[in-house]
Amino acid sequence: MDRALPRPLLLAQPGRLLQRLIQLLRQWRQNARTRCQLARLDDRQLADIGISHSEREAELSKPFWR
Repeated sequence: MDRALPRPLLLAQPGRLLQRLIQLLRQWRQNARTRCQLARLDDRQLADIGISHSEREAELSKPFWR
């Protein structure tokens, strides 16, 4: 059985890598934006969407890339 090593990521498909990077940056931006909105919700709004204070704090403590 012949085994070949995969091509380096940067050389394999540069266009796909760029698309993935752009998608990743957009996701990080969206994460930061929605957490900012979550931080602004009052007690009634949190209750309306079924999120507790501890759940909100757990979400807000995550870095933007998660």
